[in-house]
Amino acid sequence: MTRVAVVGGGALGVTAARDLAARGADTALYERDDLASGASGRAAGIAYDAFAEDVDAAVAARAVERFRELDDEGAVDFVEHPYVWFAHAGDDRRAAAVRESAQRMRANGRDVTTLGPDEFADRFPALAGVDVAAAAVARDAGYLDPADYVAAMGDRAESAGATVETGTPVRLADDGTAVETPTGVERFDAVLVAAGAHTERLLADVDVPIPMKPYRVQALVTEPFDGHDRVPTCYDATEGRYARPRDGGLLVGDGTQEREFDPDDYDETADADFERASLAWLSEARSERTADPGVRRSWAGLCTATPDRNPLLGEIGEGLYVATGWHGHGFMRAPALGERIAERMLGGDAVAPFDPTRFDGDEEFSVVEGMTVDD
Repeated sequence: MTRVAVVGGGALGVTAARDLAARGADTALYERDDLASGASGRAAGIAYDAFAEDVDAAVAARAVERFRELDDEGAVDFVEHPYVWFAHAGDDRRAAAVRESAQRMRANGRDVTTLGPDEFADRFPALAGVDVAAAAVARDAGYLDPADYVAAMGDRAESAGATVETGTPVRLADDGTAVETPTGVERFDAVLVAAGAHTERLLADVDVPIPMKPYRVQALVTEPFDGHDRVPTCYDATEGRYARPRDGGLLVGDGTQEREFDPDDYDETADADFERASLAWLSEARSERTADPGVRRSWAGLCTATPDRNPLLGEIGEGLYVATGWHGHGFMRAPALGERIAERMLGGDAVAPFDPTRFDGDEEFSVVEGMTVDD
């Protein structure tokens, strides 16, 4: 029997552990805190298949399919909700990019429609305060609670036979296929490092460099208000903010700081300026002239960047695998990419565009957030 370890108890780690165990591998998952205590627990919980690249589109479609399967089982509540992205009047560059991206998505078989200003206002009156130049809507979309997903997959990993050890910090040893725990060293046929922003440091212990940088992002949830569920999941490409219904209000996010942060020393509290700017954006975008909601809670977390904005997913040394560099799209793709990396660790095919060996590991690059619309 193949003996494997997964380091990291986020959405991808628990998915990979479940799928490895379900395929007959003797699987151990190590998490230094609690499951979903890192980036997954701070994720927005948005899911859609609206990607312009064919591999991304196929991965996202499979992820949404698996979210729906868990919903059918009663393990999570996946709320079907359209995803719309748009550019403001006067932002000609991003408006053209919205139209072009939607065309490429349709070429990949995605259910995506382009909307003009009048169509947008008719379809989404809750956002009638936005003067839109171009918009697109994806119907194969929804949202869920990330912590619920991680808990459900963690339970399924254990039911499939995996050992899940939380509160267990580890280090890699030897060539990366040995894991040093507080009680000793365990050796495996294969090890997957899926430890979010800490992945680079764990790999550095066995002299395996990767070009990944953590960067800080922020989000808030408003106080509840009537009509919150009439607001679609949306991304404002001009203003660089996104929103989706949550807890009777709206989750509003971005607040990206495009520089590298220390994963062990960053401010997990959202900035007051971010809160003010997000509420001002929401007030302007909403058409309903009820009282503007305040902030119920807010936080900051870390996303991970790579030089080409594609993740690092695959074998980086003999028996040593890595999964990181999500640019803010990790949770929504975790059900599919966790499945793919489990298959790869047991002899399956690699996801070629995400192969971590495409880099030397010491590349210099600037941090660029992932949730952007490019021309």
